[in-house]
Amino acid sequence: MTARTTAGPRIAILGGGIGGLAAAAFLQRQGIQATVYEQAARLAEVGAGLVIAPNAGRQLRELGVLEHLSKDSVRLDTGWQFRRWADGTVLSEEDLAASCERLYGEHTYTAHRAALLAAIQSRVPGHLVKLGHKCIGLDATGETWRIRFADGRSAEADVVIGADGVHSAVRNAIIGSSPATDSGLCAFRALVPAGDAPDFARRPAQTLWIGPGHHLVHYPISAGKYVNLVAFAPADGDTVESWTATATVEEFLAEFNGWDRRLTGLIRAAGTPGRWALLDRAPLARWSEGSATLLGDAAHPMFPFFAQGAAQALEDAAVLARCLAEGIDDPPAALLRYEGLRIPRTTRLQTVSHGRSHVNHLPDGARQRARDAAFAQEDPLVANGWIYEYDPAAALAGTARANPRTQP
Repeated sequence: MTARTTAGPRIAILGGGIGGLAAAAFLQRQGIQATVYEQAARLAEVGAGLVIAPNAGRQLRELGVLEHLSKDSVRLDTGWQFRRWADGTVLSEEDLAASCERLYGEHTYTAHRAALLAAIQSRVPGHLVKLGHKCIGLDATGETWRIRFADGRSAEADVVIGADGVHSAVRNAIIGSSPATDSGLCAFRALVPAGDAPDFARRPAQTLWIGPGHHLVHYPISAGKYVNLVAFAPADGDTVESWTATATVEEFLAEFNGWDRRLTGLIRAAGTPGRWALLDRAPLARWSEGSATLLGDAAHPMFPFFAQGAAQALEDAAVLARCLAEGIDDPPAALLRYEGLRIPRTTRLQTVSHGRSHVNHLPDGARQRARDAAFAQEDPLVANGWIYEYDPAAALAGTARANPRTQP
């Protein structure tokens, strides 16, 4: 049974990934307990590395976990280093060491997803995390919700937060089916042991190699023990949307045939790469129904081209916890306030992330040369300030508590 707190309603979070555990941790900071239901038998984030931009880093620092994570992370000195596909020419780069903290009050880091998940989990009491609970449906029963699990068990809650990812059962229950479309792209992921990686890939830098129809990003993670690779290429019809699908190094190399030999040498050092399809999902106009809502990829799956998926889940969690704390006596109104604050921002990020592949994947020619010239003049750390400067507390302070759907 979902825990009931002296502060009010029973809150159930479906999904024990980064967003779900962050929601529980931020609620805990507000003195509100929430029960997390996770389908896996143990908490272990799949995938590989991720970039922790300043907007995410500040939320982790607020939770008190950034220093805990520091032993397993890398602080970047260089970011947005764009290199030309054929010869590695540096088109532009950002001096994060000199500017990031000054502009946004925090550095930029990289980490393995599992290390980030463990750091956040440390702020959630263990008895509030229920493993082996795969949600398959949600039923409204008056002012409460009945959560159905795959093994026949069920639970009741007054508030439900769907943090159950891109295939969210909660989203389907409260919003309806939102079918995905084929983006035409697939992603490869791989980890290279640092000892097998060339010097240029071990530097504390986020590097993006861009070329016709493809791009590849690499950066060190796990205190420099590994180099994380993530690459994007045209998808074939057999590619599936799954974090656990795999390819071969030969298939990975074939996509980057003819690229700079330093890059293909790095790919050769990879183990078994993952490969999955990037499916396209339009932004949702609403996330909530009564006292149930969505968070993270369940609400706003986005292409990873701005490295903001985990960051937006953390922001969601921080805003949601504050909204519920301030509106604990009226959860439906609190959830409407939450979605009203978050939907415009996440929709904008979904949109710009969607368009980035067209910029990165231009074929050689006049448009590519114009893009490269623009990169040489651009300061991405400043140009993307609207992403990195976001403050959940300030966002709440600037809004009324009225129902955002009913305001004129």
